[in-house]
Amino acid sequence: MKTMTCKQLYGPCDSLIHGETAEEMMENSKKHAMDMVAKGDQVHGNAIKEMGEMHKNMDEAAVKQWMEKFQKDFDAIPEDK
Repeated sequence: MKTMTCKQLYGPCDSLIHGETAEEMMENSKKHAMDMVAKGDQVHGNAIKEMGEMHKNMDEAAVKQWMEKFQKDFDAIPEDK
């Protein structure tokens, strides 16, 4: 299990997000953001929109490059104790 903050996952807050894999970390980050939006947090809503726009404007090679960078960032984080 690894832990990153919402900010490390391109979000607006310091909430801790956990995951066994990079994919799980991204899913848990998305769930956190959606939960925050459901509670009325527009800052997280804006972050979701910005991330969606960024990915929409990227070609397949850029998305692959972004995913590879995220995987390297995830791999560099130590396992939780």
